[in-house]
Amino acid sequence: MKRIKLEVAYDGTNYCGWQIQPNDITVQGVLNKHLSELLGEEIQVMGASRTDSGVHALGNVAVFDTESRIPGEKMAKALNARLPEDIVIQSSKEVAPDFHPRFQETRKTYEYTFYNATYDNPVTSRHHHFVYVPLNVDKMNEAAKYFEGKHCFISMCSIKAQTTTYVRTIYHCEVFQHGRYIIMRVTGSGFLYNMVRLMAGTLLEIGRGKKEVDWIKEILASKERVAVGPKLPAKGLTLIRIEYPEANDHDK
Repeated sequence: MKRIKLEVAYDGTNYCGWQIQPNDITVQGVLNKHLSELLGEEIQVMGASRTDSGVHALGNVAVFDTESRIPGEKMAKALNARLPEDIVIQSSKEVAPDFHPRFQETRKTYEYTFYNATYDNPVTSRHHHFVYVPLNVDKMNEAAKYFEGKHCFISMCSIKAQTTTYVRTIYHCEVFQHGRYIIMRVTGSGFLYNMVRLMAGTLLEIGRGKKEVDWIKEILASKERVAVGPKLPAKGLTLIRIEYPEANDHDK
């Protein structure tokens, strides 16, 4: 028995999130199906990030155990030949049998993308949130810096979040612009349910001039549920990468 690590990219538009759901098509379900058919054994992948319905990924991580003789580094090519075009394995390799993608220290990076123009762009509309009101990117970026550090993010998660603590560490948060695209990029130790979409919605209120920059500071200082910006649509959110300490992700 060996454990294979996959780096998985997908367009989440046609999926009800990562995690298997009864009667729904999910990324995990599709991977299980095609891996089981490819390897001739029952395969259950374990994912690092259980992205919501409609959320995209460039670098989600998953592992599975197999008796197959296919080398770990060859698994990506073999699996990609079977997968639908909106799911692509970026890399594959054999890792230590005790490597688990979720239950260890990581650094996750997400991006939330706005398209800021008079009219929407249909070419990329499945991957951005359209905003026609002019946005002040400098103020959004200034406000984003208040997210950095170790804080209680109880206001930045949905009420139904299941967690023992609302404290998370944000290593870096910035807002920058490429043409008409405005991007919030955030790296943290972990994120609460809907946290990034609520962070983006809160920065949007500042960019629109509805709130001042230090509103973020007030929200975090309260350490309780207070009103924040709207939870923005899932389609603007992409999981960019998940980084593991080198010692915890060694090749076999």
